[in-house]
Amino acid sequence: MNKLEKVRAIRSKLQSGKTSLGSWMQLADSNVAEIMGRAGYEWVAIDMEHGPVSVSQLPDIFRALELGGTLPMARVASPTVINCRQALDQGAAGVVVPMISSAEQIQAIIDECHWPPRGRRGVGFQRANLFGQNFDDYMPESQESLVIAQIEHVDAVNNLDSIIKVRGLDAVMVGPYDLSASMGITGDFENKKYKDALAKMLELCAKHKVPCGIHVVQPDPKMLDQRVREGYTFIAYGVDTVFLNHSVSAPK
Repeated sequence: MNKLEKVRAIRSKLQSGKTSLGSWMQLADSNVAEIMGRAGYEWVAIDMEHGPVSVSQLPDIFRALELGGTLPMARVASPTVINCRQALDQGAAGVVVPMISSAEQIQAIIDECHWPPRGRRGVGFQRANLFGQNFDDYMPESQESLVIAQIEHVDAVNNLDSIIKVRGLDAVMVGPYDLSASMGITGDFENKKYKDALAKMLELCAKHKVPCGIHVVQPDPKMLDQRVREGYTFIAYGVDTVFLNHSVSAPK
């Protein structure tokens, strides 16, 4: 799979206002990844924040996703340079970065997600360039990693106007549970405070032409259609564990 072509196709789609539909994985299993990779999503993000996935397990999971033509991404464990570097070094085509709260924070991370000359990410032999065998071929990909900032706190919503002006940011993405928790209304997605925060995000993203994303955690096609109509374009649909929970119950 040509990951650079996939990255460029997704970026082009987002920049033109079209929807890029992906999914989410928490199980550290390449067999699950092979199934997810053939499920028709453009990308799948491996959840290293809430899932039991280690850096050493990423290569097998990424390879399984790529077999199905699905772009491998990682939701890193925390908004740190080392977490982003390690995921990219293992072959992630991009990172979803949790708990972004300021423009300065995401700018520093974007710089560290790209090799020089674009950024300051450490250069070396790594799984992403087949431990040096594809060193030269990897150079263009190293300049175009996707970077998605998760907005998961009310303070980040208040700082969003400056966050979305950062050069090199591909999209922002609502973290629904943490955002609601920061407002003292954990999981209350019908609360006016939560809905007002989402409306503010969509308004600012539309104003500055920055793609806005959200996670439709419970697999519900009607909710997916609603989110698309509302203006979200970078959408994660479901989670491997949630898909399993929806299907595993014994018949009554």
